[in-house]
Amino acid sequence: MQTRNVAVAAIAASALLVLSGCSLLPSSEPTAEPVNSSTGEDVAPELAEFYHQSLTWEDCSIGRECTTVTAPLDWSDPAGGSIDLAVIRSIAGEPDDRVGSLMVNPGGPGGSGWDYVAAASFPGLSDRFDIVGWDPRGVGRSTPVTCYTNATDRDESLYGTFDDAYGTQGWIDDLTASSEEYAAACAAETGDLLSHIDTASTARDLDLLRAVLGDEKLNYLGYSYGTRIGATYAELYPEKVGRMVLDGAIDPVLSDFEMLKAQMVGFERAFSNYLEFCFERDDCPFTGTLDQAKQQAEALIESAGTAGLVGGDGRVLDEATIGTAIAANLYSKGNWQDMSGMFVDLKAGDPSTAFQHADRYNSRSSDGSYSGNSVDVYQAVTCVDGDFADDPASTLDRVAEIDAAAPTIGRFFTYDDYAVLDVLCTHWPVAPVEQPASYSAEGAPTILVIGTTNDPATPYAWAQSLATQLSKGFLVTYEGEGHTIYNQGVRCIDDAVDVFFTNGTVPPKDPECEDPNIPVEYD
Repeated sequence: MQTRNVAVAAIAASALLVLSGCSLLPSSEPTAEPVNSSTGEDVAPELAEFYHQSLTWEDCSIGRECTTVTAPLDWSDPAGGSIDLAVIRSIAGEPDDRVGSLMVNPGGPGGSGWDYVAAASFPGLSDRFDIVGWDPRGVGRSTPVTCYTNATDRDESLYGTFDDAYGTQGWIDDLTASSEEYAAACAAETGDLLSHIDTASTARDLDLLRAVLGDEKLNYLGYSYGTRIGATYAELYPEKVGRMVLDGAIDPVLSDFEMLKAQMVGFERAFSNYLEFCFERDDCPFTGTLDQAKQQAEALIESAGTAGLVGGDGRVLDEATIGTAIAANLYSKGNWQDMSGMFVDLKAGDPSTAFQHADRYNSRSSDGSYSGNSVDVYQAVTCVDGDFADDPASTLDRVAEIDAAAPTIGRFFTYDDYAVLDVLCTHWPVAPVEQPASYSAEGAPTILVIGTTNDPATPYAWAQSLATQLSKGFLVTYEGEGHTIYNQGVRCIDDAVDVFFTNGTVPPKDPECEDPNIPVEYD
């Protein structure tokens, strides 16, 4: 029997397009001399070596600068070891008008801020800010979470099939056995970091980065899970918040099951919108009414996922992998036409396109190699941050609840997401780490929270909730599709964010952006 562990992570759609694992390495120029640009602020004696450290920046091949920052492994015991954080930045184009550093996180858990800033541009901000990205603890170029170390094991984990059908107790028993093996591998390969991979520790790393970069206040842009990092930072360090924007907001007080269920409902709604889009095209593989098309899609996923379709490399397609492929395409409306092509191929008994889309999501290359470790990080952070292990309901009962709430595609997503997390976190080798109980961030200045009304991965209601929880949260709404929206060509949103970052001004009211070409009006 082969086993599998994968998760449908709430990663920003823009981050999915980044050159993950790209070879944007420092050039061979001689290493520069260390520079101490830290704020020099007073900290506890045991933290001074971290907060006051010098940095050695190297030119990168794409006009960026790269360095490594040392952080405590365990923030409650700074003398107990350290980890490395990989950092990259582009220098402000107009030094005389420079506001400071702008830290950017693209989401996850597991998204690479290094890759994101290496590939992204911020035309409205790059003259005034040093744009800074980093791989959070456990991710990529920083000290990593490591579980399976070869591509064969990762293929078996992500794409293998079970002896028993999904939705049966036999499947849960097999999933439990494979989860225990995977968890043991994570503990053996990762070591002590596995106990300190939580979001609060990452927020403390973020404060360290702020200080060593020389910023008295943190300017921060977080997408998706990056909004949870930002909200946690604001709760822990409200007096250190500068200008903060949280796009595709997570509601940090929801239980893990409530969050996953809401996501599945969001994807179900996005899938309905996809079908309406599909109907307008001659090559749509579905016909009839919306309800009839949903029934056709569900039947196609079931039939193609149980037909034993074999890809060119020998992998067998199943329902869960099709679910992952669908999820990858629902993050952005720009992928919907490609998804239609995938369904056409599945009707013809061809699994290749479904594998391609799932591979893109899982950072698997066409040669079978993997770039990045986002799945491992996602699962590790979720288990130490969350409450899956405390949920008294059975995995099968929860899958049934999600199926009832998202009856077309919900259960297919759970096979590689909710069910994996529920079983895995129950058998995780380290205990959960306490996170903030509330997120009011009393004492912090205004924080801009962006929500997209048809965001499938971080539902709009979460942005509304977080903006209300924050003592000075300001909601900016985008009426549209897709996961996150800033810096994607919607002028109304881009103007609101750029003005806020450059001078701290918020719109007179929520602009409720609908037409992408209309700017925000200020008094």
